[in-house]
Amino acid sequence: MPDYHDDLRLGHVLADAADAATMERFKALDLKVETKPDMTPVSEADKAAEELIRGQLQRARPRDAVLGEEFGSEGAGPRRWIIDPIDGTKNYVRGVPVWATLIALMERGEGGDRPVVGIVSAPALNRRWWAAEGLGAFTGRSLTSATRLQVSRVGRIQDASFAYSSLTGWEERGKLSGFLDLSRDCWRTRAYGDFWPYMLVAEGAVDICAEPELSLWDMAACAVVVKEAGGQFTGLDGRPGPHSGNAAASNGLLHEDLLSYLGDAAH
Repeated sequence: MPDYHDDLRLGHVLADAADAATMERFKALDLKVETKPDMTPVSEADKAAEELIRGQLQRARPRDAVLGEEFGSEGAGPRRWIIDPIDGTKNYVRGVPVWATLIALMERGEGGDRPVVGIVSAPALNRRWWAAEGLGAFTGRSLTSATRLQVSRVGRIQDASFAYSSLTGWEERGKLSGFLDLSRDCWRTRAYGDFWPYMLVAEGAVDICAEPELSLWDMAACAVVVKEAGGQFTGLDGRPGPHSGNAAASNGLLHEDLLSYLGDAAH
């Protein structure tokens, strides 16, 4: 089995560099923000963080491919780094501390590309989570001072805490009634948004979460953290991993229930 210790260490170095760049501009009064063609915001900090990470990868892993939200895809090969420099840009530009840099390594195997390393770094929350295939999932200040992550053992929807980002996407997918049914049937709902619900699932603080529309860079790092914490991460179609353009994550025990409300076969 491959050993991803070196890649994980590199991921932390990349996250450290990104944290420094993003925190320097967080709440800056002169932060420059543009609107992308899809009408979502992008700040100078998004671009600067991704450029930093790409530069370091070019030096440390010149043969690996890279896909980033702001600057697209470059390189080819069986190993590809997936970068979201700031997941939660709308929060970032408004001064809300819930945003993170997401860094993942995906590797090609028999079943296609799968995420094998993931780092989720949220410096304004003073939190970081990470995982590598076969090594488990952790949270802490550094590789040496870390706590192992473990999903919850909640086995009934009636006892479950459900996290989501917003209502609008579910309505657009024609899944609003399933979403509302789930909200009524479960114990608690909270809209934490972006990367955070997945990390809360991995920590065992939340039991299920789902989002109707996502990109690969939103999911790759989160998927490996949830999986290594003992949970399940699929698309709404039930396909494992971050490949479906949307996500359902759970402690594993509740996954079929979650998909029965929100999955592509659900009504």
